[in-house]
Amino acid sequence: MLIRTGDTVEVQSGNSRGTRARVLSVDSANGKLVVEGVNRVYRHIKRSQKNPQGGRLSKEMPIDASNVLFFCAACGKPSRLGVSLTDGSKKRVCRKCGSEQGEVGRSRAG
Repeated sequence: MLIRTGDTVEVQSGNSRGTRARVLSVDSANGKLVVEGVNRVYRHIKRSQKNPQGGRLSKEMPIDASNVLFFCAACGKPSRLGVSLTDGSKKRVCRKCGSEQGEVGRSRAG
């Protein structure tokens, strides 16, 4: 899966179709993504010392990666990502405009 945490994606199906949002987490083993503000559910919390009031907590649940497209900032359109091999390193590439989106398999922090 070429989509990473922090990328902007556009939802292609479901109740949130057309929504552009940031990816919060990626589960590549199951092919799922948690996208900010998409697929929100309520978690009912019982009263306790930690939560004296209790109530409902709204949180995002994972959606399938096939239901989103990467949003390219260079061309301003949602598109698929491809891989280009240049100078011995793999780079993520927008399929519509060909702009580079960073390396494959490398973390951004390191």
